[in-house]
Amino acid sequence: MIWGLTREEGIYMQITAQQITQVNHQIEALISAGSFYGKKLESAGITRIHSQAEFEKLPFSQKSDLRDAYPLGLMAVPEEEIVRIHSSSGTTGTPVIIPYTAKDVEDWGIMFKRCYEFAGVTKRDRIHITPGYGLWTAGIGFQNGAEKLGAMVIPMGPGNTEKQLQMMKDMGSTVICATSSYALLLTEEIEKRGIRDQIKLKKGVIGSERWSDKMRKRISEGLGIELYDIYGLTEIYGPGIGINCSYNTGMHYWDDYLYIEIVDPVTLRPVPDGEMGEIVITTLVKEGAPLIRYRTHDLSRIIPGECPCGSKHPRLDTIMGRTDDMMKIKGVNVFPSQIEEILKSFPEVSSEYQIRISHLDGKDTMRIYVETNGSVNFLDLADRIAIKVKSVIGFTPLVKVVENGLLPRSEKKTKRVIDERYD
Repeated sequence: MIWGLTREEGIYMQITAQQITQVNHQIEALISAGSFYGKKLESAGITRIHSQAEFEKLPFSQKSDLRDAYPLGLMAVPEEEIVRIHSSSGTTGTPVIIPYTAKDVEDWGIMFKRCYEFAGVTKRDRIHITPGYGLWTAGIGFQNGAEKLGAMVIPMGPGNTEKQLQMMKDMGSTVICATSSYALLLTEEIEKRGIRDQIKLKKGVIGSERWSDKMRKRISEGLGIELYDIYGLTEIYGPGIGINCSYNTGMHYWDDYLYIEIVDPVTLRPVPDGEMGEIVITTLVKEGAPLIRYRTHDLSRIIPGECPCGSKHPRLDTIMGRTDDMMKIKGVNVFPSQIEEILKSFPEVSSEYQIRISHLDGKDTMRIYVETNGSVNFLDLADRIAIKVKSVIGFTPLVKVVENGLLPRSEKKTKRVIDERYD
């Protein structure tokens, strides 16, 4: 990796000469295929780049572009080279269909194998996979990497918690792959049944949604396992493009396959390393559907310097949220991560919360539901949380405290914000 100075005297990681060559190969493929991005480049008179400055002048791509290309307009190779398609997990709007060549599938498996290795998983482990299979990239991605590693795969998929626990016991699963929401549900069910001594889990590889430190601690302590954050999105292969190591100082990402920038989501200008912004990804060797400067809307930062583990692969910080997570309430911009940070300061509440926004009698109202145990004064706790929220975001929410376990649990991703204003 190459480090340089920004215009504002901050340090930032620059694109290497090899990566510029790879980007130029991608540009050539996109123009030849007549894809939406190739047409953008042609209209701008761009056929190749030579420097960091020229790279930063390349146009961004985003999900709306991919939706406009439905169903197979993203293909940058002849159709006979496509061996698989996947689709993003979103439930609204036109689906995003991503085509993969055999090399794309192979490269993805290699990246995912690295993720397992960074988490200390070996071929002697038994990997219990709970994310969904099918068009979603999760289940098959976890499996592909595990098979590359040579480990035993238990391909459960989502749901049927009773059977999950039975197989976990009978097969001696040592690694659980799951969303944080389902990992929490399994933790609670194992505790309810008193079967933790029958469970042989040692590690958890968790992805697909942002999760709080409080939830991480609850799962880790509840199951007695090490937890690893895995990063990815369908548009960019799927899960497996980055993971934290045992030092837990950020998620290493595979810069031989990807070039990552962090940009200001308003100005769209790159920010110095260490500053928070939106993750923008360029695929360097992807064949089926190359993407250049793809706006993920995920918020994070590049962590400067090298990790104590010695890996030269750069690091992203934990995903802090999404630019499109923002809620506008009473004229104030609020992010779920702000509420999460406030709740973290109350040790008596669990990791679970729900935010409901409604419009009543001409004004917006935010209700926050939190869980606690029966030994706490619910009204006093609700008042203290409401006061703290007002001091941070500027208005007082309605806070409802309920007993542990009453908020919904999910086998997939937990919906924490429900906006009822437009129902």
